[in-house]
Amino acid sequence: MKKLVILTGAGMSAESGISTFRDSGGLWEQYPVEQVATPEGYRANPKLVIDFYNARRKELLRVKPNKGHELIASLEPYFDVTVITQNVDNLHERAGSTRVIHLHGELTKVTSSREPDNPAYIRELKPEEYDVKMGELAPDGSQLRPFIVWFGEAVPMIETAIDYAEQADIFVIIGTSLNVYPAAGLLNYVPSRVPVYLIDPKEVTIVSGRKVHVIRKGASEGMEELKNMLLKER
Repeated sequence: MKKLVILTGAGMSAESGISTFRDSGGLWEQYPVEQVATPEGYRANPKLVIDFYNARRKELLRVKPNKGHELIASLEPYFDVTVITQNVDNLHERAGSTRVIHLHGELTKVTSSREPDNPAYIRELKPEEYDVKMGELAPDGSQLRPFIVWFGEAVPMIETAIDYAEQADIFVIIGTSLNVYPAAGLLNYVPSRVPVYLIDPKEVTIVSGRKVHVIRKGASEGMEELKNMLLKER
């Protein structure tokens, strides 16, 4: 079974109604990145940061996976599928994908403020727990913080993602501007013989110099076209 590796970004979840960060009118225009997505911002005003991610979690309760998510999951009977996502939502999992690597953390999880990457302190929240309060503590006695990789923090899952990129037989990029590193560098680890597909309605600059099959459509429409292509080529 061929190894199909799919890298997804904000454009993957946008059709579900998830608020994006970088687009015009996105979250960064409402909340400066320095305030809500850096360790320094968290130290300066932890309540602001915790409330920001509480609101993002509540947004998850109002949205559903879109057809693009479902089409990715539907490829599992035909390919060994690995999803590497820059998104922190759980829509891939809810659509049925069974192997999802979250590079930037997971919105539905909390962890220790002191040791955020320690598996002993990472906990999945139930929907009724999505409103985290100041004073709610991790087992080490520190304030519970979002299990999110902020700007300036290490990306613990990048080595795992690189391993999958190196083993890919087919590599697909959906809905990401390829501006955020180290995720944007994953393409450099994909073997040169491997076909690469890019699904995005906007123009995306590929700096690797390699040939890329571009499908200039949104995630759902583009995935439908790609699925038909991949199944014909099997």
